[in-house]
Amino acid sequence: MPMAGRSSTGRGGGGGGGGGRTVLGGRGGGPGAEDAVVMELAAADGDDSVVTVNCPDQAGLGCDLCRTILEFGLRITRGADVSTDGQWCYVIFWVVPRSPSINVRWGSLKNRLMAMCPSSYAIPFYPEITEPGPPQFYLLKLFSTDRRGLLHDVTHILSELEFIIQRVKVSTTPDGRVVNLFFITDGMELLHTKERQEEICSMLIATLGPSLTCEVLSAEGFQQGFSSLPPTISEELFRLELDDCESSSRPLCAEMKKVQKATINFDNSLSPAHTLLQILCVDQKGLLYDMLRTLKDCNIKVTYGRFWSDKKGFREVDLFIKQADGKKVIDPEKQDALRSRMRSEMLHPLRVMIVNRGPDTELLVANPVELSGKGRPRVFYDATLALKALGICIFSAEIGRQAASERQWEVYRFLLDDSKEFPLSNSLTHRNRVVDRVRKTLMGCFN
Repeated sequence: MPMAGRSSTGRGGGGGGGGGRTVLGGRGGGPGAEDAVVMELAAADGDDSVVTVNCPDQAGLGCDLCRTILEFGLRITRGADVSTDGQWCYVIFWVVPRSPSINVRWGSLKNRLMAMCPSSYAIPFYPEITEPGPPQFYLLKLFSTDRRGLLHDVTHILSELEFIIQRVKVSTTPDGRVVNLFFITDGMELLHTKERQEEICSMLIATLGPSLTCEVLSAEGFQQGFSSLPPTISEELFRLELDDCESSSRPLCAEMKKVQKATINFDNSLSPAHTLLQILCVDQKGLLYDMLRTLKDCNIKVTYGRFWSDKKGFREVDLFIKQADGKKVIDPEKQDALRSRMRSEMLHPLRVMIVNRGPDTELLVANPVELSGKGRPRVFYDATLALKALGICIFSAEIGRQAASERQWEVYRFLLDDSKEFPLSNSLTHRNRVVDRVRKTLMGCFN
């Protein structure tokens, strides 16, 4: 079985840094490597960049790496290779930005990935890279003229600068100006400095215009409160078994049926110590992350994995796995349980609904939270992108967590404007169109 130290060549994306590629990090290939993370940046737009991680192993590391790559707006293209002996791991990702509008901060991504690698006395890790403490909340106050898509445009800038939005309040003053209140955390943990505050405000003003005013305040008393959903809505949103084609999104049926063809098989004949888990399914945004987070939450260890895609949009996955006790997955009941869980997480990684909230219309988006407490990246970004594309204004947005179906869920609630151009209160067609567009954007059809 392939182990640590495999070459990145042979897949068309792992050259030796030639052809005009920029290389970030040392090029060592073993425990004495200068850096645990090496990046070969694409020489031209549309080409793959290659991210190599070579460090001590720990449970769930592959999931954490995929989550961070997704958070930075990158898409894993040709695939990924994962190899570990239980002590040391070697991982390669071929990635591209999901959209030309995304400006990837490669240096920051490298530092974030480095911070995830377990420390080892054999590697001179940077001393300033440490485990993050509890997040510090800040209030970003923006005053501007109103226009459609403003919330997403601000979200786009905040995402590029590595800020995470926790809650949004939107209101309109009598003179027609909009007050946007963003409760945020800083992925770089530097927003307490004047330089970082000036960076965020100058970027927002430069992009959105000089009429914008910006202020950053500490939000020490911020509480991540969240009003629970009504029981009937919670039951539908979080139900364990979903129909192949949900009534709230009929236009997605053909695609959902295509995804339903996913096959998941176990083979215990090829390795004396590992079970081969083979998956064939339609590729979609965050697919590798969904697979690895599910295995992580189920205490399944991946020793070797290869992910690749064909020209028809299907993803093939081979994973050599074992249970937390080091044994193979032989019990048919355990295989069925894992197969069912994997299929559910791949087919329905996100839930999208439109409901009535008094006289108003509310969009709900929910995703399961990892056992580690981590949520799914860029959900707020993608949801606001879809609403901007439809020309729908957002009155308010909040993010919270709710327990349902024996797990924690992250729930995004958007109160939508019911305009004459796009009425929602009495139009099932328009509601279905919103759900369809949001879901497809979240799954990577438009970005």
